[in-house]
Order: sequence, then structure tokens, then C-alpha cells
Amino acid sequence: MAKRYAMSVGLLLLRLLLAALLFGHSTQKLLGWFGGAGPAGTAVVFEQWGFVPGRRLVLLAGAAELLGAVSIAAGLVTPAGCAVVVGTMTVAAAATAPNGFWAQQGGCEVPFCYGALAAILGFSGPGMWSLDAALGLSSLSGYARGMAALGVGLLAAVVPLTARARELRARRNNHSEVAK
Repeated sequence: MAKRYAMSVGLLLLRLLLAALLFGHSTQKLLGWFGGAGPAGTAVVFEQWGFVPGRRLVLLAGAAELLGAVSIAAGLVTPAGCAVVVGTMTVAAAATAPNGFWAQQGGCEVPFCYGALAAILGFSGPGMWSLDAALGLSSLSGYARGMAALGVGLLAAVVPLTARARELRARRNNHSEVAK
């Protein structure tokens, strides 16, 4: 029994820490908090990365990250919240991956870490101190739910990444034509 409590404390701390980080990450975009650029400034960066229209996609990404943070913090419908975070962080990691892995070089370390932690929670479940447990939704954890959270998150990332690839390809083609 002590082992079960220790595991639940660990999962609660992991959930709350990840949710707090995601809260900060999302409100940097949505509200300009914690040194963020807000919707207008972040939209410029999104458009440079090939995500257009930038402002709309900033609002969508920020809202998704905030929704994932709330789900993970509460431990409510945890695999769905994890899927949202995996999806948004996959897109963010793809955009920053050309800079390498480490954050100090502008790389994908932070979104990779957030997405990986969400994937892990998708498999482990939120623990006994969660709304899922209180509501009798403990069947929402385990291998199948973890795979579903991971798969749905990665699949959801395909749409914005495909649109981004088209945008970047169009920019290269326009640049090539101008250079001729």
C-alpha cells in the first residue's frame, strides 16, 4: 500500500509540474505572460516557421496547450489531455528541430520534453489522486490508452505539419522564381 501511495504522489507531482510548465508555455503565447510575446509577437515567429495564418494558429496552439495543462493537472480524461499535448509539442518540436536539440541553441529540447512527459502520463495514467480515479475512470490508463494518446497526438500533428511543409515549399519556389 505504501508503494501505491508513493507512486501516486510521484504521478501527482509530475502532473502538476508538467501542467504548470504548459500553463506558462501557453500563456506566453496567449497573454504575453512570463516574458512571452503574446499573440501578435508569437504570430510573427509562427509565420517565419511556415505556420500561416500566424495569429489564428498561435491562438489555437495556446488554447490546446492550456486545455492539455488543465486536463493533466486535474487528471481528468488524462489520455485525451496527453494526446493534445503530444500533438502540439510534436508540431513545436518539428519547427525548432532545424536548430538542433538543445534549447540554448533554439532547438526542440523543451517541446520534446513536454511531449515525452505527456506520453508517459498517457501510459501510466494520472494515479489515484486524480479526477479520473475519483470518477471511476481508472480504465483510462494502461498500454492501450497510452498508445491511443500517443497515436492520436502524432496523427493530429500531421495536419499542421503538412500545411507548413506546403507553405515552406511555396516560399522556396517563389524565391527560386524571383532569383531567376
